[in-house]
Amino acid sequence: MFGSVLIANRGEIALRVARTCRELGIRVVAVCSSADRGSAVTRLADETVHIGPPPAQRSYLNMPAILEAALRTNAEAIHPGYGFLSEDADFSDACDRYGLTFVGPPPDVLERIGDKAATRALMAAAGLPILPGSEGVVGFVGDAGEVADDIGYPVMLKAAAGGGGRGMAVVRHPADLRKAYADTRAQAQAVFGDDRIYLERFVERPRHVEVQVLCDSYGEVIHLGERDCSVQRRHQKLVEETPGPALSPELTTRLREAAIHGARAAGLVGAATVEFLVDEDATFAFTEINGRIQVEHPVTEMVTGLDIVREQLSLAAGLPLRLAKGDVQRSGVALECRVNTEDPDRAFVPTPGMLEEFVVPGGPFVRVDTHGFPGWEVTPHYDPLLAKVVVWGTNRDEAVRRMDRALDEFRVRGPQVCTNIPFLRTVLAHPRFRNARHTTSLVEEMLGSHRPSDPHGRRLVGL
Repeated sequence: MFGSVLIANRGEIALRVARTCRELGIRVVAVCSSADRGSAVTRLADETVHIGPPPAQRSYLNMPAILEAALRTNAEAIHPGYGFLSEDADFSDACDRYGLTFVGPPPDVLERIGDKAATRALMAAAGLPILPGSEGVVGFVGDAGEVADDIGYPVMLKAAAGGGGRGMAVVRHPADLRKAYADTRAQAQAVFGDDRIYLERFVERPRHVEVQVLCDSYGEVIHLGERDCSVQRRHQKLVEETPGPALSPELTTRLREAAIHGARAAGLVGAATVEFLVDEDATFAFTEINGRIQVEHPVTEMVTGLDIVREQLSLAAGLPLRLAKGDVQRSGVALECRVNTEDPDRAFVPTPGMLEEFVVPGGPFVRVDTHGFPGWEVTPHYDPLLAKVVVWGTNRDEAVRRMDRALDEFRVRGPQVCTNIPFLRTVLAHPRFRNARHTTSLVEEMLGSHRPSDPHGRRLVGL
């Protein structure tokens, strides 16, 4: 195992990784931008290195600064968390060249799975079901039109280098294709520096189900079960749970087997997820692979009792899997809600500012992963995720009720700060969610059809 690890991230995931390192006796090196001086992880770390001003491109995406920090502090490995550099093949390669261990897949694997169109073709060759679509990227709008005419509308345009729900557009009519094609290419270039896009059939009301896998350097792969991530707004997840509700045992078995097969085909090493769309008729299709830890990993930890960050570190150190398939025991149901500093009454605009009051919920089987504390300044420079509330229950109904209770206890107050907690409670109370009949369209349909009240009867104005 490593003696020291630099955490190339910020916020709750940096604190999450630091805590596991401390438990394992690993020396923690944190990095911070000017906006994050005095953050929770810097207080916990053994050493902190300032890497630049607030903009991410000049700090948390500044590869030379992070590599220099690791070398100067004698770190042996770099844990990238999620986002930022966690899926950057060039960064993984740079770590190798400087004798540092990247906690994640090797560069060639990251490059392979980072190209969504190429990964789609790889999974198809490996026998996983995929949605009808283009064979690789579509370089001209005319080519996209031919594919769309062949498979039928609606279709979805996707950035080949995309991820995180960005670089995607649904096209329902041929007349809209040209503009959507140009807009998606422009967005892909702006966000990912790569304007290549591909096309596949759009599924109207699917479930989004992902399978957590662990893979060692010796070709062994196990799964830790599936997670349902269907509660989304603009392709950004809001509520996740495990096990996937209302999925038949036969379907979950097939999903898990497909995930293991896909992970082997991709050559993954470490913790990863293989993601699928499940249609109303219980057929499923591969969508993408993420070769990093996911925001929603705590729900899997709650039902398995495993520390996925610990497993990541062990696998990155070159150790074989500590667990066999039969060793993983799952119990109960776990839910996670993402608490963001955003205002539902104003189209979910981010609301940075000082946290004057910050009291997290507690009680049996409640976990809160957060970097917030009274006096902390929520910055506008990064994503608005403030906390993840995670609960466990013996069954789904108990877990949902426990989550609602926990969210009701959460107190966040600041002069400008708002959170999405009332909206999350509205989602939890929705009959389709309660009855596990929700799909990825639930939130958008809620926002488009009516202005829901929160559980206390207040109107959520502006939804």
